[in-house]
Amino acid sequence: MVPERTRGQILALLSAWKEACAAVGSSKIMIPKGTYLLGVVDLKDIITGDDCISIGDGSQQIRITKVRCGQGHGISVGSLGKYEKEDPVVGIFVRNCTVYDTDNGVRIKTWPALHGGIASDMHFEDIIMKNVSNPILIDQVYCPWNQCNPKIPSKVKINNVSFKNIQGSSTTPIAIRLNCSSIVPCEKVELANINLKYIGADGPIKSLCANVKPRLIGQSIPPGC
Repeated sequence: MVPERTRGQILALLSAWKEACAAVGSSKIMIPKGTYLLGVVDLKDIITGDDCISIGDGSQQIRITKVRCGQGHGISVGSLGKYEKEDPVVGIFVRNCTVYDTDNGVRIKTWPALHGGIASDMHFEDIIMKNVSNPILIDQVYCPWNQCNPKIPSKVKINNVSFKNIQGSSTTPIAIRLNCSSIVPCEKVELANINLKYIGADGPIKSLCANVKPRLIGQSIPPGC
């Protein structure tokens, strides 16, 4: 039996989701740290000027499926490493989603120069990209508004990450960008069956990697790095 206090938290969160989805214009739901027994939350079509979904520190065993994400910054893990003693991010699964008209597709972002952390066991599979600027992105030099020193490497360790069965169109020639930390390089990164097409005139389409050597499986368009 679910305790009354826990039941109240569940109902409050589900109510917030319902109100946000019914709102005119943009809305944002912030979930405080904790363990929640929500079950399946149905958010199918998210249009925003920011991250459609942002997975923060301490998130564990999160499953995101069948989401349409448009006109924002895509689906992101992070940003991580901005604050001291952030809890690890472990077990993120994003599957069967469509991302369209966004700055980024699926992204992992960490701050340079600041604090350590761990992000592991993250998997992005069966994703369709439509007119996306950075379809596949690991950004360990995430430093908006010059709030940090991008010349000092990130201290967040990223490992066991896979990008599988991702297809569609990129609006920039760099469709895959894996920019990892030089002091804690990314490990166990896998690219499998990637088929992305550049729709601009500044080609050819390509990948860029720093401080990581991804494992390539099956088709890879653009060629892996």
